[in-house]
Amino acid sequence: MKIYFDNCSLQRSLDDLTQPRIHLESQAVSEILLLCESGKFSLVASEILEIEVNKTPPPRRKKLARKILNLAIDKILTTKEIINRADEFEKRGFAAFDALHLASAEVAQADFFCTCDDKFLKRAKAQNDLKIRVCNPLELAQEVL
Repeated sequence: MKIYFDNCSLQRSLDDLTQPRIHLESQAVSEILLLCESGKFSLVASEILEIEVNKTPPPRRKKLARKILNLAIDKILTTKEIINRADEFEKRGFAAFDALHLASAEVAQADFFCTCDDKFLKRAKAQNDLKIRVCNPLELAQEVL
């Protein structure tokens, strides 16, 4: 099973863990990453995700995300196919980076795209032609754990 985490879900453990939802999502991400580390699941990443991570200002967040990305079994390079699909997503209201992440995850043939971004999640779930399932960490945990 292939899983693509966006930048906000990669860094969930560094958010305010006193909030119950954030705490639970952080635990879910950690458990799933452990399964990726053990080889039960495959973490996939993209050139776009690496670019976004490298733009992350707090060094602690950047370091954590880079460490997680080292677990990825596959890194999808940006292609014309990805750019064209991302353009379609942008026309539907997705932000540029979000559109590129979604298109990259589709090309990677990820089974799941995991995000903590509620606005992105709502928009993605409204699409009827996605080639992957988009969910938050709790939904993903319920599905795979």
